[in-house]
Amino acid sequence: MGTRLRERLPAAGTSVAIIGCGSSWFVAQTISALREEHGHGRTDAFCAPEMPRGRSYDAVIAISRSGTTTEVLEVLAERSPTARTMAVTISAGSPITEAVDDAIVLDFVTEESVVQTGSATSVVALWHGALGEVPETLESVGTRGIEAPIPAAINDARQHVVLGTGAAVGLAHEGALKLREAAGAWSESYPASEYRHGPRSATAGDTIVWPTGSIDSGVLQAAEEAGALVVPSSGHPLADLVRLQRVAVLLATASGRNPSRPPWLERSVVLR
Repeated sequence: MGTRLRERLPAAGTSVAIIGCGSSWFVAQTISALREEHGHGRTDAFCAPEMPRGRSYDAVIAISRSGTTTEVLEVLAERSPTARTMAVTISAGSPITEAVDDAIVLDFVTEESVVQTGSATSVVALWHGALGEVPETLESVGTRGIEAPIPAAINDARQHVVLGTGAAVGLAHEGALKLREAAGAWSESYPASEYRHGPRSATAGDTIVWPTGSIDSGVLQAAEEAGALVVPSSGHPLADLVRLQRVAVLLATASGRNPSRPPWLERSVVLR
């Protein structure tokens, strides 16, 4: 699948914009960073409504689980006629598949929950494979995330801070979003180097810091000095995201909240 996908993606050296909303935006940030890290060319990620309309790209990739997100479809409708367009979705036959030049449909992913989990991790995993970056089997990464220990202190935590670097920054944002969406928890996320530039001041003894992937030890030491509990990374950013998804479910269940159907959220934002 990785080789076949690679042949359909914009060629190395082309400029690409990747757009999405919610979890799809954070996935866009992750795969944008991965593409640049592999030397494939300028790649920008945008929350769909904030994409600069006057900026030119060789290709625009839209990520939408449902394929019905209004803001994403609006951007595609306004695209430059010279830009190649591609969609990544799990919903075959959705409007987004008709709005682009090429659609990658991950119809093997089934997800009824309002809160994205498997669809987001599947898109990131697919990009790892397409870029030839699979240091271990994706199944083992998922297993690591499922088996990673979760401290009992989550039940008493007031604040969760998720940190990442490089492509893992998007995954940090996504992990923090799961805690907010599913559990209604106070969660924040930052590039790791930003933690000492302000966020540390809100840290206390009931703060938990969650690294996604490898984080500079000085940053983690700064968190511990401020009183936070630092949970060691499981060793792979995707595995750390899976663990945060589990934490979100545990916290939601403990508070009597349905993690799959949180209040005020719909599976897709369709504006009328």
